[in-house]
Amino acid sequence: MTAADPTRPNEEEVHLFVERMAMAFAEVGFPRMAARVLFAVMSADDPLTAAEIGERLGVSAAAVSGAVRYLTQFGMLIREPVPRSRRDRYRVPDNPWYEATITKTGLYKNFIDIAGGGVDALGRTTPAGERVAEMLDFFLFVQEEIDSLGARWRARRAATGHGGPPPA
Repeated sequence: MTAADPTRPNEEEVHLFVERMAMAFAEVGFPRMAARVLFAVMSADDPLTAAEIGERLGVSAAAVSGAVRYLTQFGMLIREPVPRSRRDRYRVPDNPWYEATITKTGLYKNFIDIAGGGVDALGRTTPAGERVAEMLDFFLFVQEEIDSLGARWRARRAATGHGGPPPA
């Protein structure tokens, strides 16, 4: 029996990492298959096709389809065509956490716009209007904090030399 190659990942430990992270994400409401796919791709050195993802996870490529659609929609995976093939492969963007949280904040802009309309419709001084106004104030606060976090994250990445700041 030969010693383990220290330059190659331990496949069993990688599999445990993927499943544990997927379970942790699922416990807070993230779709479990999407989490499994995300961490399978994240733990691969090279982009993977849906079939390769399915093989790593022990599921069919069809089971991977909805997960990759979900993840690409939120910027957590990037789809690339395989040259001279009809297949695609998937990779994690340079900074998926930034992509998914900071750049996708149009969600809060939409909430802010709708809540503002609700306050106008209900009147800020009615009990219902006060509740909606508080929701609006909270969404405004969250948006401001996300913008601030994004600026601080870009500065931190630049200071630590992790590939420079992500696109603003």
